[in-house]
Amino acid sequence: MNYIYDYLYFVLWGGFCVYWWAMGLKVKPAERQESYASRKLRLLMMTLGTVLLCWPGIPVPLLRLRLYPQGVWSFWVGAAVTAAGIGYAIWARRYLGSNWSRAVTVKKDHELITTGPYRLVRHPIYTGILLGLLGSALAVAQVRGYLAVLVIGVTLWAKLRMEEQWMRQHFGEAYAEYSRHTAALVPFVL
Repeated sequence: MNYIYDYLYFVLWGGFCVYWWAMGLKVKPAERQESYASRKLRLLMMTLGTVLLCWPGIPVPLLRLRLYPQGVWSFWVGAAVTAAGIGYAIWARRYLGSNWSRAVTVKKDHELITTGPYRLVRHPIYTGILLGLLGSALAVAQVRGYLAVLVIGVTLWAKLRMEEQWMRQHFGEAYAEYSRHTAALVPFVL
């Protein structure tokens, strides 16, 4: 049983990363791409969030402050939420297909996807990732976990804003209409 506690989150997120890398090999070429500096800044912020979430010995006592008792319930509820978030992000990634990119881009022959998980929110990959991170933070039960969600959430929000601008420019009224009827991250809310 200790192996489950030691490795479940590593397997969930590690599997997600391997899948993401493999699927990134099958994408359309970019017609337009965000700057190198923008991509590197986002990578830095994502790395900071990952370190906050994954490093239990972080040398800042305030970040290790326990918010509630860590136990079996927080581990398993967190694992369920993490798995649900990762599953949702993978579903959205599969649905987006070759239109996906790790950087903000407009692809050659870019298609506007508005069905499947994109019927519920405009950025379901981000929704899934944030839900997965929230589940992991719940299991960690420390300030650092929720700070990681905040850091990565703000980073994804900045990327989302850039993507929104580019999609409005590329798809015009079709994207404007889509965004009037579909929330960005949380169905019917945000």
